[in-house]
Amino acid sequence: MFLTLAVEQVVNGLFLGAIHLLIALGLSLIFSLGGIVNLAHGAFYAIGAYLTIQLSPALGFGGSLVAAPVLVAAIGLVVERFLFRRFYRSDPILSLLLTFGLAMVAEQGLRMIFGAPPLPYSIPQALRGQILLGDFVLSRYRLTILAAVVVAVAVVWFLLQRTTFGRVVRAGVQNPDMVAALGISLQPYMATVVGLSVGLAALAGVMLAPISGVHPAMGAEVLTGAFVVVVIGGLGSFWGVVLAALIVGVVRGLMVLVYPGFAEAAIYALMAVILLVRPRGLLGERILRFE
Repeated sequence: MFLTLAVEQVVNGLFLGAIHLLIALGLSLIFSLGGIVNLAHGAFYAIGAYLTIQLSPALGFGGSLVAAPVLVAAIGLVVERFLFRRFYRSDPILSLLLTFGLAMVAEQGLRMIFGAPPLPYSIPQALRGQILLGDFVLSRYRLTILAAVVVAVAVVWFLLQRTTFGRVVRAGVQNPDMVAALGISLQPYMATVVGLSVGLAALAGVMLAPISGVHPAMGAEVLTGAFVVVVIGGLGSFWGVVLAALIVGVVRGLMVLVYPGFAEAAIYALMAVILLVRPRGLLGERILRFE
């Protein structure tokens, strides 16, 4: 019985870890390439969830799963063009203040448009119910979303590791001055990275909307966990963030079973231990311009 409950809780923990992974990948990319501490990333996540509610009557959940991230990515391109681009070579504290203000504006804007009370959003009928695997009872929706996250992460990995775009981005993360000396402008790459990153955050918002409900402060609630994943995984490391999301998901899932009151605190304690042993994170890379 304990093993059955443990597996079910681990799956639930991995679901939240997967949501944090989608957000953390974007946070890591934007900071690694542009030096922007994007505290507004959670706002894009919330906007994606609200767009899901608006688009679902016409497009259904599947259509919203595609359309909402694309629309949020377009918003991200506008924000990058008129706000982020001014702060790429500035002190990261300035971008932190900018994005903090942007997050507050976005949250209050959502509250003014949609109201403060949470808006309900049900799991699609086709994804309701459980799947029985022997003695294990697993949520059909959570397993489907885990599979969707695996596909999304695989696409991002291919883009960063197996394309010319990815090679330029990885070189820009390590040494942007050398890339500029080769005559390559990083601005269009940075715009694409921002669009991709906020699109991933919106995708996470679409996926979690039926679980957590949709409300204006939902972005702030999820952002802290995503930052923990980035810190544990290490700045500039794709696989570090993936590994950290898995570890955080498993630890949180097991702690819910063993000591529920310590479940949230456990991931922060884990972060503290990792930073004491390895300040760069598990697989953090050395980034020249930050040292």
